[in-house]
Amino acid sequence: MIAQGLFEEIIIAGFGGQGVILIGKLLAQSAMVAGHQVIYMPAYGPEVRGGTANCMVVISDEPIASPVVSAPSVVIAMNKASMERFCPKMQTNGLLVMNRSMIEIEPPRDDIEVLSIPADDLARELGSPKSANMVALGAYVAKRNILDPEEVIQNLSKVLAPRYHKTIPTNQKALLRGAEFAK
Repeated sequence: MIAQGLFEEIIIAGFGGQGVILIGKLLAQSAMVAGHQVIYMPAYGPEVRGGTANCMVVISDEPIASPVVSAPSVVIAMNKASMERFCPKMQTNGLLVMNRSMIEIEPPRDDIEVLSIPADDLARELGSPKSANMVALGAYVAKRNILDPEEVIQNLSKVLAPRYHKTIPTNQKALLRGAEFAK
């Protein structure tokens, strides 16, 4: 359940193939099912796999005036280029969830909270390198305490194409591993 007064502007970014669009859609779907106002806006580079990909998700308990996120309260950066692009735009006291497996440098700011998670490494430990996105999402959900990880897990079948439903148990484990790491 989301607390009263919530207004979270999130940018999730990485390169195509890292699943940033998927976790943005999953986050938006989960918040919507939980009864909150949501806007979800994906953006792809021309190459899709290997190119840049990001999405904006706005979650609120009030109507949302604009879908555009220019100063995010949260950035989930899956690679270095994404952190370098979006971290400078963050609100003071915002949260940066950074994939330490792909980002070796420190964030260029000291006025934000940083959750540095080795998402790729944790996903490999689970036997599923492609689930680093779910590890990062689980860490965000647990850190912000906006939704229960189980609420997010319940929506996996709604956002994954039926041919990918066999990956739900793996994605569930990855999401819970990210949540555990954040705590």
